[in-house]
Amino acid sequence: MKILVLFFFPLLLLIGGMACKTDDGLVSVQSGTENNDPNIMRNQLKITIGTRTFRATLGSNAAITAFKARLPLTISMKELNGNEKFTDLTNDLPTNATKPGIIQTGDLMLYGSNTLVLFYESFQTSYNYTKLGRIDNPAALAAAVGTGSVTVTFE
Repeated sequence: MKILVLFFFPLLLLIGGMACKTDDGLVSVQSGTENNDPNIMRNQLKITIGTRTFRATLGSNAAITAFKARLPLTISMKELNGNEKFTDLTNDLPTNATKPGIIQTGDLMLYGSNTLVLFYESFQTSYNYTKLGRIDNPAALAAAVGTGSVTVTFE
């Protein structure tokens, strides 16, 4: 019986240690502060305006899937109403429009089926939009977009 214990215990330790290794031989350690979930990483968007970079979190719908298929995308966005930048995309995206009631600073939405809108001010609206996502920290967004047309890169 002692021989079985002496043989199987080291064998279990060896198997357990191998289970923690990745294909490249490095031990994989997960911390509580990192999120390596590929589904969450796929729903992140990097938005560059001039020298400023913003991160946005995307939702999950057919419009977002179609939009992500076009990335990376560098476009010129025009000013509208002192609260948004917009551009007309070359092809339509699927829609699932709803009336949000209140637009929040940092919202990224689709108006109709081909107008991409980035809002840099909060306000009430009666229009319908398909929500794509929202900039995580939009505090410097208004300063970054300025008052006229702006070039924006989505990736």
